[in-house]
Amino acid sequence: FRPFAPAVLRDEVSGWFDMKADSPYMLFVAPVTERHILRMTEDERSMKGLDRLHFPRSTIPAVTHVDNSARVQTVHKETNPRFHELISKFCEMTGCPILINTSFNVRGEPIVCSPEDAFRCFMGTDLDMLVVERCLLRKESQVVPVSHDFKRSFDAD
Repeated sequence: FRPFAPAVLRDEVSGWFDMKADSPYMLFVAPVTERHILRMTEDERSMKGLDRLHFPRSTIPAVTHVDNSARVQTVHKETNPRFHELISKFCEMTGCPILINTSFNVRGEPIVCSPEDAFRCFMGTDLDMLVVERCLLRKESQVVPVSHDFKRSFDAD
């Protein structure tokens, strides 16, 4: 199990996480703030092990660990202006100043390091879209045959 990490606008971090420090490299884990925690039912509280993964624990469930924490990345306008702008636009549309950040790789493969790596991984997985710099690729629009099907190469986690 490899949880996703929240990339959050630096100015908004304290509204979502009990954290005041910067974390531009996802080095710190912080609790999700109480206002975003969802209360568990009796049935959910009694679950054990992996069964605890099957219900949302917060209003940002994709990044919330089973202990209601998250590995936070703070995004600053000065050091990462394009990513900051992307998250800001998403926030304008949704009210949420957070996007998911995760390593771009599949089990057993190294992290993507080039546009060619990204395209190969994209075509060999269930990803629907790929954004590289200012290019948006939709899977259904690609005519290149899949040269590497990661699902056949590696056991699922």
